[in-house]
Amino acid sequence: MRSVNLTLSSPLAEPIRRFVAYKRALNRRFATEERTLVLLDRYLVEQGIGELAGVTPAVLDAFLISRPRHQPRSYNHLLGVVRGLFDWMVQQEMLATSPVRQRPRRTTAQRIPYLFDLPQAGRLIEVAAALPDRNKAPQRGPTYATIFALLYGLGLRVGEVARLTRADVDLQYNVLVIRDTKFAKSRFVPFGPSMAARLRRYLELREGGSGPMAPESPVFSFTAGRALHPGTISQTFHALLPRLGLTLPAGVATPRVHDLRHSFAVGTLLRWYREGTDPAARLLHLSTFLGHVNPASTAVYLTITAELLDAASERFARFAAPLSSGGAP
Repeated sequence: MRSVNLTLSSPLAEPIRRFVAYKRALNRRFATEERTLVLLDRYLVEQGIGELAGVTPAVLDAFLISRPRHQPRSYNHLLGVVRGLFDWMVQQEMLATSPVRQRPRRTTAQRIPYLFDLPQAGRLIEVAAALPDRNKAPQRGPTYATIFALLYGLGLRVGEVARLTRADVDLQYNVLVIRDTKFAKSRFVPFGPSMAARLRRYLELREGGSGPMAPESPVFSFTAGRALHPGTISQTFHALLPRLGLTLPAGVATPRVHDLRHSFAVGTLLRWYREGTDPAARLLHLSTFLGHVNPASTAVYLTITAELLDAASERFARFAAPLSSGGAP
């Protein structure tokens, strides 16, 4: 296995390089995790740890304390990266046992996402379309209206939308090419005629003002050659929220732009229930469409709602009806 070229100096230098190379060979981007391991390497050097035997449970505990994580999820990610390295080293017979002794923190409260229905998403797009232009942000309304339509209508990640180039939008076959995704994989995302018409209008508007776009030109940009930043999209989303008049159910968190993707996933499942399609048989399709590594990742998005419970209950009632008369399902 080829090592990754990282500037490391601790006794864990070569294991970290090989571990990162192993993860990259599995088509994982592993960028955040790599930065964590670089911090661990730097900490060991600062503590004067010169041998692998010196990487003790106490040293690792001190490292974890030195990287304060107030949220259980954030702490558990940090711990998971470190544990993953040492578990791999045990598998590779570099160590007899892992020195990681800390346990994950218990997550006491999960964030309940806000799920947009079609009228609410339509209102968001309508309000975005009315945004006025600015000196350094021409065609601001159509830009954000198209962005939010893609996020809700196709379940894309905000970073995926921000990175779209003109070459990624195929209006002949009505498909988007999503590159450089969260899991370092590319995928094709087909879309219907309504989305095709929206994208066509937007691109014609863009090119009508500045001429034909080069294949590498970002689709969503206010500055020539530089794509709109995902953080800017999120800020605009939050600025528009008060205009939507949303009522948050008890326990539901303030909407985030990522909730548009969440809403797409739940809405797809609900539509399958209502159409009589077996959601379990189609979950892999949804997972592939969303760009997940496996269906288990997709299941995180499938929040149980009253509508989903009603649809699932009706489906079960149809399944069980023959049993009440002594027949087979």
